[in-house]
Amino acid sequence: MRSRYTAFALGDRVHLTRTWHPRTRPDEIDVDDGTSWHGLVIEHAVEDGDAAVVAFRARWRQHGGDGELRERSRFVRRGGRWVYVDGDVG
Repeated sequence: MRSRYTAFALGDRVHLTRTWHPRTRPDEIDVDDGTSWHGLVIEHAVEDGDAAVVAFRARWRQHGGDGELRERSRFVRRGGRWVYVDGDVG
């Protein structure tokens, strides 16, 4: 989760593509939308074999406004590496 947050903050599409499950990954990952990321807090993480759930908050700033993304993300281990599957925002 932390590496994906950093990849979003740095605009690293390659890392985001590599760490996103191909079944759920969008065709294009837009990281140049004027958003700057200003902090990540992992609230809860649970691993169960080859599946994991991570709940987090991430602060952002865009066009003069501030906000916070809250998500409960699902990951699976694929080929020995954790990949993002999907998440519930809210």
